Amino acid sequence: MARQLRLRRDYRPTLEVDDDFDLQDLLCALLKVEFDEVATEEWTPPYTEGTPRTMLLINRDQIAVVAKKTRSGLTTKELADQVTADSAYYRAQGRGSTLFCFMYDPEGRIGSPKRLETTLTSVSEHCRVEVLVAPK
Repeated sequence: MARQLRLRRDYRPTLEVDDDFDLQDLLCALLKVEFDEVATEEWTPPYTEGTPRTMLLINRDQIAVVAKKTRSGLTTKELADQVTADSAYYRAQGRGSTLFCFMYDPEGRIGSPKRLETTLTSVSEHCRVEVLVAPK
């Protein structure tokens, strides 16, 4: 969708997805088309140096969605560490059953997206973590 928005007719202005916050806004708008309730929750993960992040909460907090955009200087290991921190936080809340992590990688910075998805996707007794890297 972000790619399509960049290729608008007659070079019309559009939403540029430059960072995690732009991506969250776009995902929130898309989710509201499909789900009646999309809530947000801010928290300050250890990897942001004090900057709050937003989780999108769907189906009365049963599903949480976090959005990450790759950028120069952000390594695949750092992304993996972020997902680990996000999932630990979500599990500790004890409210939901699924954490969905969407990683937007328009420049192809993640060398092996399928491997990263497989490595970070997990199922435990209390929480399922799903990871999707796009585009591939």
